[in-house]
This record gives sequence, C-alpha cells and structure tokens, in this order.
Amino acid sequence: MPVYNAEDTLKVSLSSLKMQTYDRLELLLIDDGSTDNSLNLLNEFKEDLESAGVSIQVKVLSNVENQGVATTRNRGLDEASGEYIYYVDADDWLEREAIAKMVEIGTTSNSDIVGVSWWLAFEKKERYMSQPFFEKTEEALFLMMTGRMRWNLWLFLVKRDLYVEHKIRFVEGMNMGEDMLVMFKLFGRAGKVVYLDEGLYHYGQSNEESLTKTYTEGHRKQVTNNVEELKKYLVGTAYKSLTERWLDCLKLNVKLPLLVTGNKADVEIWREWFPEVNKRFFGRKVIPRRLSYLQMAANYNNMYWVIKLHYVAVVKLYYGILYK
Repeated sequence: MPVYNAEDTLKVSLSSLKMQTYDRLELLLIDDGSTDNSLNLLNEFKEDLESAGVSIQVKVLSNVENQGVATTRNRGLDEASGEYIYYVDADDWLEREAIAKMVEIGTTSNSDIVGVSWWLAFEKKERYMSQPFFEKTEEALFLMMTGRMRWNLWLFLVKRDLYVEHKIRFVEGMNMGEDMLVMFKLFGRAGKVVYLDEGLYHYGQSNEESLTKTYTEGHRKQVTNNVEELKKYLVGTAYKSLTERWLDCLKLNVKLPLLVTGNKADVEIWREWFPEVNKRFFGRKVIPRRLSYLQMAANYNNMYWVIKLHYVAVVKLYYGILYK
C-alpha cells in the first residue's frame, strides 16, 4: 500500500486489511513523504496488530521525501517475500474474504494472475462494476486495449515470480499510467490466468466530481511515455500482432477521461493528443457504444453539446443523485 497524505481515509482501508480472513499476510505499508498524520497512523496500526498477537506481518516503510507512486511501488516489490503480490490504495477497502478467495482460486488453478470485479463506492451507495470474463492472456490483453476491461492493479492478484523472472518494475517518475504499463507487461508474460466473478474491492470516491479527474500536461507526457514503453515491450512477446492491431484503440482509451469532464477545453486537448487515432475506429463494434458516441462528438465542433449532455446525465444526475 503506497500512502501519501491519506489520513482521512487510511483507517478504513487499514481496518479492512486487519479483518482479512486470510491470515498469512505480509503487509508492506509505505509512506511516501506524507506531510499529514499518515505515517503515525501506519505505525499505530502496526503496534495494534503486534499487541493483539495476530499472525499478520506488518512492515512500515517511509520515504523521507515524496518520490511518487512508481518509486514507492518498486520499493514494495523489492521488500516483498510472499508468493503473490496484491495492491490496495489508501482510500479503498476490501471484502473480508477477498485475499482468501483470490489466493484459493490462484493456488487451485495454478494461475499467474487472478482477476476480480469491484465496487464503485460513494459515501452512502455503491455500484457493482463487473469485469468481463477471460481465461486466456490474449483475451485479457485484447479486452484492456479495447477499453472493455480495466487494468487497475487492485483488480489482479499476481504471482511474485512473474515480476522477478521477467524483471518487471514501474518506470520511476512515470506516475500516471504506471498501472497500465505494468499490468500489460504482466499479462504479456503470464501463463495461466483466471477470472473470479466477485466484487472484492471497493474503490472509494468522495463525490461524483472525483469521477472526472483529468490529466495535466505533465500527466499526459507520463501516460504517453508509458504507452510507448508498453508498445516496445509487447512487440517483443508472442503478442506482437495483437499489439500492432489494437494499440491505437488503447490510445483512444487512455484519453477518454478528457471527454467525461464536460469541459470544452478538455475536448480540444483530446483532439491534439494522439490525433492520428481520433477517427480510427468509427463504426467499429469492438468499441463500447458510449465511447464511440463521445469520440464522434469530439471530432466535430458543432457536437460539443453531446459531450455536455453526457456529463450532466451520467456524472451530475446518475452518480450525483442516484449514487450520492
């Protein structure tokens, strides 16, 4: 768990780890130079577990200065000794049997990667978010490239050997899209993979506006770097042809957040970022229909109202009222 100035949400997240039914856990809690009370909360949590005599092992690590999530995740990988690696963010939480269920299916099926579904959690309500079924690595790569499956680290339990044998690490300083790059690399090297259709992870959102976080110029450069690194890596695997065919679709997918903010300036940025792919998949059924409509609207000056309508209907009304 990388932690940076997370004192407002950290207790709930840590509590969900303490309540796990799987007791052979090694928790690596890494404070990335927080300026609030986060580090103290981590140390208190460790002391509480040790005094309770539970079998969970806890290591609290600290970066003297903020180094970014990529560097922090690499430190966790260097410290880890378990058979599997799993990530939890400091503002999210897990079902009590989450780790136990993932480890069980991973062990019994001898899989390198176990995928699960999740919950989009607001203050009072949650929405179940089902990941698509996959049973082969090529299927998973295709689903991620075409925007049908998310690549968040917390959706996958991964054998540590996969990181070690193939020297897979996060690119330091490239903190936006770091999960995308690493999950594509992991799937590109995985053997057997398995999907468990259960919502085991709760992705916390403070309000509907947190759904419309967008990229700064620096973020876009980092994502672009990670996309290019991803391409270079996958063309050296058995999935070269798949990558060459669907990489443009991935580029459309990574810039989608610019079309859900309702901000006209973000639409202009969308047009200028990877412009060669803007009309690449018009009319292709492989693209989710809602995404196709937003792409079409973004390509024409007189159709901004479609993007604005989408923002009002989905963000403000659907999530802002029904899931408030």
